[in-house]
Amino acid sequence: MSKLSSEENEVLEAFEKGELKRSRNAKRTQKQHQEYAEAMFRKDARINIRLSSKDLRGLQKRALAEGIPYQTLVASILHKYVEGRLHENNG
Repeated sequence: MSKLSSEENEVLEAFEKGELKRSRNAKRTQKQHQEYAEAMFRKDARINIRLSSKDLRGLQKRALAEGIPYQTLVASILHKYVEGRLHENNG
C-alpha cells in the first residue's frame, strides 16, 4: 500500500467520518469526465510523425513515470491540446 500525503490523509479521514458532501455539479462533472474518457479511448485514425530521438526518449521517460505506454501519453497530450485544456506553463 502506498503512503498517503498529509492532505490525502485529511481527505480519507473526512470521508471515513462521513464529513464529505457531494458537489452540486457532481452528476454533470461525472458525465463530462465519462465523455472525455470515451473520446480518449476511441481510436479510429492513425498518424505517423517524426520527432527527435531526444524528444522521443523524454516522452518515453514521462510515460514510464506515469505507468502508461508512451503512445497513450502522446494521444492524451494531443487530445488535451485540441480541447483547449493544455496550456504552456510560463513558470
